[in-house]
Amino acid sequence: MKIIKRYFVTGLIIVLPLYISFYVFITIVNFMDSLILLLPKVARPDTYMPFHVPGIGLLMTVVGIFLVGMVATNFLGKKLVSFGEWLLDWIPLLRTIYKSSKQFISTFFSKDADGFRKVVLIEFPRKGTYAVAFVTSKTRGEVQAKVDEDLINVFLPTTPNPTSGFYLAVPSDEVTALDMTVEDAFKVIMSGGVIVPDGRPDGRGQLKK
Repeated sequence: MKIIKRYFVTGLIIVLPLYISFYVFITIVNFMDSLILLLPKVARPDTYMPFHVPGIGLLMTVVGIFLVGMVATNFLGKKLVSFGEWLLDWIPLLRTIYKSSKQFISTFFSKDADGFRKVVLIEFPRKGTYAVAFVTSKTRGEVQAKVDEDLINVFLPTTPNPTSGFYLAVPSDEVTALDMTVEDAFKVIMSGGVIVPDGRPDGRGQLKK
């Protein structure tokens, strides 16, 4: 029974992520395909093709994102983006969502930013219980001025969806740096601890300030 259980669990670990990945992928493809129906008939690819091509909506979305990025990098595109952001400033709810999302994504993908470049261990949600988090920046402004301790801003993602989480200002002496990469940390978080990369023998590191 122990052997059967081990084989079943091992198979589940392999099959379940594949199932979830394919399910999410198919859901995205179907959603993108449904968006094509919003276009006028003359603009739909199916109008000029003898049969329906599944996933063409996803392809159009990828191409569209690429074109938007290409246009946004030139002088005129930057002016259009600035004008669009100026319009969003007049809509309170959308303004907050857009700016927060843009700052989050920019920090994550930026090669020069320190955000999401350091993986740390903090005590959360109570003493003696630890969680993997990412250093985003050094705490500044009123948050730091209100306390005597030196604080560090960290983002604590949730499992299994790491795009949501908590912002925490943690005392720097209570933050333990880890040697694992950001990619390995995401594997740990998304798998709920099932996938754990090997660490250094000492298991501890010093956080650079």
